[in-house]
Amino acid sequence: MVIVLGNRFAKKARSFQVLFLLSAILQILVLSDSKLGHENQSLGLAEAMARQRPAEIHMLRFNGKGGLFAKVREIFAIRQRVPKLDFIITAGHATHLACLYLARRYKASSIVLMKPSLPSACFDWCICPEHDFFGKKIPRNVITSKGALNRVIASNATRKGKLFLIGGPSKTHGWDEMGLRAEIKTIAGDEAWLVADSRRTPDGFLKSLKQMLPQLACFPHQETQQGWLAEKLATLEQVFVTEDSVSMIYEALSSGAKVGVISMPCLRPSSRIIHGLEQLRHEGYFDTKQNLKPLAEAERCAEILLAE
Repeated sequence: MVIVLGNRFAKKARSFQVLFLLSAILQILVLSDSKLGHENQSLGLAEAMARQRPAEIHMLRFNGKGGLFAKVREIFAIRQRVPKLDFIITAGHATHLACLYLARRYKASSIVLMKPSLPSACFDWCICPEHDFFGKKIPRNVITSKGALNRVIASNATRKGKLFLIGGPSKTHGWDEMGLRAEIKTIAGDEAWLVADSRRTPDGFLKSLKQMLPQLACFPHQETQQGWLAEKLATLEQVFVTEDSVSMIYEALSSGAKVGVISMPCLRPSSRIIHGLEQLRHEGYFDTKQNLKPLAEAERCAEILLAE
């Protein structure tokens, strides 16, 4: 049976349909402490949720200036601008209290990435690297992931190009510049590899590497735009990452490229991060001979959250 509505009722039906569609669009707020690594994790999850369900992503970025009162002003401003929220995603201790407050005011689900400073029970969901719970009981509201989430999406395009990703000294690793240059020379040979550094890479390293291997194309982090690495990784054939840069290792593993790791001096062999890397090595993720199934942890976590 077909029901034909008059013009007046048809207009009302269309308006109800529009209202229904708007209410079906997820409203997601990303709370950022302005640290690029934290922001990329949160956006990685938000964008994965938006690929699975229609969604609008809003950003509230705290720049660390003005103290508590400035943060409060920004919180009230977002409440006036965005009338409805379904999910609030955040990473970084400085954003946790704001996340809890806004989740309560909006009756939205609070999602914190990485192990929070507050008890995990304060949040609806916590997404933490699995190495944080080696040998420990995992709380009911905790989703464990292989490393930190990121914005890299593997592409089906023909893969070409090879890249070195260079980190720098960290809590878990030291720096051996001569050894690293020698390792890169051995791997690259006469081939024209790309090289990208990070904020932790000691000054002058790329310059000295270029002098030794002129065929390399160097991309200092100061000269690349946000999102450049994620786009580049999605199309590369092979990537080698220094062992000290755990976040870049997981980004490379998410890209679908063949991934190798360059060893660096280990300062804390018993750390959870080192255990996580050893687990990846044991599971065969570092294979420069064949393409393995890329990690898609942001997609997997988004699917779990949206199924609740």
